[in-house]
Amino acid sequence: MSELYRSCIESCYICAATCDYCATSCLQEENLEMMRECIRTDRQCASICRLAAELMAMESEFAARICKICAEVCQTCGDECARHEHDHCKKCAEACYRCAEECRKMSA
Repeated sequence: MSELYRSCIESCYICAATCDYCATSCLQEENLEMMRECIRTDRQCASICRLAAELMAMESEFAARICKICAEVCQTCGDECARHEHDHCKKCAEACYRCAEECRKMSA
């Protein structure tokens, strides 16, 4: 793993896994309609986080630009998850906000 981006790569992978867990957990909630946007943003966030981590690991010239977008997606997902009271949503929001901050630093 690229030492240059280690912290951001780790945050991205943790965020992706946390979003996957949150989306799966949301599917088990009683009011599925209320969770629809949370599931949607979780899936998008997990995808962009994995892509950002992969590009950083390759030391791609596109990594900083993808991380800038990743920060925006993570912020949006975190805001959506924070709206819900479920424990999995709260933990996901925390992971998203951490990842957004790491990606902002990386892309600055």
